[in-house]
Amino acid sequence: MGNKLVALVDGSIYSKSVCENAAWLARRAGTPVEVLHVLGRRDVPVTDLSGSIALGARSALLADLAELDERRAKLSQQKGRAILEDAKAILTEGGVADVSTRLMNGDIVETLGDFEADAELIVIGKRGEGADFAKMHLGSNLERVVRSSKRPVFVAARGFSEIGSVLVAFDGGPSAMKAVDYIATSPVFAGVSIRLLTVGNESAEAAAKLESARARLAAARLDVTAGIQPGQPETVIADIVEQGGVDLLVMGAYGHSRIRSLFIGSTTSEMIRSCKIPVLLFR
Repeated sequence: MGNKLVALVDGSIYSKSVCENAAWLARRAGTPVEVLHVLGRRDVPVTDLSGSIALGARSALLADLAELDERRAKLSQQKGRAILEDAKAILTEGGVADVSTRLMNGDIVETLGDFEADAELIVIGKRGEGADFAKMHLGSNLERVVRSSKRPVFVAARGFSEIGSVLVAFDGGPSAMKAVDYIATSPVFAGVSIRLLTVGNESAEAAAKLESARARLAAARLDVTAGIQPGQPETVIADIVEQGGVDLLVMGAYGHSRIRSLFIGSTTSEMIRSCKIPVLLFR
């Protein structure tokens, strides 16, 4: 387990929730927070409108364009620093004593790869600054981070609330077992009620795996219940979350079983999009 949380902020309306969730998690885990803002390729202007312009005017225009690009790049840097200052203020007010900030240029996934080696988990917003809210579109960066990160990814919802109850979508696979081990060993989940749920047809194998997971959490002195419910995972889980009483959904992000394949392709986006609570993903 790592020794810090990495919070990704981009200035979108989700950044506040990312910081508030990171503060809550860090306080309970006793870890510092590193806030990362990455100026992606779209933030670094590359302009050339001079292709068919006569030679005399061309050099003057190129000089103007270069100056404009430089000004825009400086503004992006200033905006990035302001975003990080705001994030640090929220985390400090949230009771986190050790907060560091980093402003980086480049691709977010490549940059994160350099920062996550000693991270316990990554906190990111459900949607980013460039997301299309009219279509409730999930930012491509979220999917790319989840696909590439070797750490658990905590996907913050739009608003923050403290976590008192957790639903673990448990299918018995490696990702689900990794989630159970994490919950059992992390101080974040002390005093939180855990519900383990396997969705599908009941079988001796499924029941045995579920009981093993329940026993693991019970041995860690956690408040845990477990059960098997028939139906389609995406429908059953969505209904339970919609009914309320669940503050965090925990599930595996990859694999071949139905529940983990939710996070590949369109059903992935649909699940996160429709879920009004944060989601903690394990690979």
